Amino acid sequence: MPRLPHPTPEELRRDPLPLRGRTALVTGASRRGGIGHAVARRLAAYGASVYLHHHVPHDAEQPWGADRPEDVAESVRGALGDPGARVVAGPGDLAGPDVPGELVGRAAEALGGRLDILVANHAQSGFDGALDDIDPEMLDRHWAVDTRSVILLVQAYARRRAALPPRTPGGRVVMMTSGQDMGGGMPRELAYALQKGALASVTRSLATTLAEHAVTVNTVNPGPVDTDYLTGDDYDAVAALFPAGRWGMPDDPARLIAWLATDEAEWVTGQVIDSEGGFRR
Repeated sequence: MPRLPHPTPEELRRDPLPLRGRTALVTGASRRGGIGHAVARRLAAYGASVYLHHHVPHDAEQPWGADRPEDVAESVRGALGDPGARVVAGPGDLAGPDVPGELVGRAAEALGGRLDILVANHAQSGFDGALDDIDPEMLDRHWAVDTRSVILLVQAYARRRAALPPRTPGGRVVMMTSGQDMGGGMPRELAYALQKGALASVTRSLATTLAEHAVTVNTVNPGPVDTDYLTGDDYDAVAALFPAGRWGMPDDPARLIAWLATDEAEWVTGQVIDSEGGFRR
């Protein structure tokens, strides 16, 4: 049915719970200081049921450490806008080739059998270096976690969407990149930059592939975000590169990602979107 050139007054009034009845999988939500947790809270606040993926051993190896999954889930549960929505958490080492498909299946079943929103937020931290430092193991590890697992997640998600009635609304995929193609690049994190660049590059191809299922695909570059990994003079030096004089906070990209998940963003697809507060490289 053709749409009118202008929305009705009722359509202009924003639903306070625009994701009521929708379901979402957010990967990489192992700690409350991270972007994954912030995204999950926003989606929950908008009315969605959310499955939180975590891989605690990865974060436990890092200087910032990991939170207890039940604490992360409880924080997200506290933001629920719809009292009938659910928050479920589960583990998964996405370096395993079978884990992405299994995770999508678990998340969908835990949330009622359907999965509307996929936010692939996870990434391999550390275990990287400059050109003279990288080796095949580093490259393979980042490939498996940062890129291969994301494509397999999207594949499993797309197969489930294809089984729904044609043009079922609400299908959304959001991937994450890191601005590796801007300024001076990331010369000391080549394995990571390579794999994140691959996701940015494939965004439009995936958007075209999933368009027939009414699924939008976008990738977000959040820029430098304060996730508790830097302190002292280095922290202050980075803050000075933002016009606002502060780092990005996890909720900054989370607001954009949550909006992309709503019906208001149904005409935005195939885009790599920078959300980095005017950061000056």
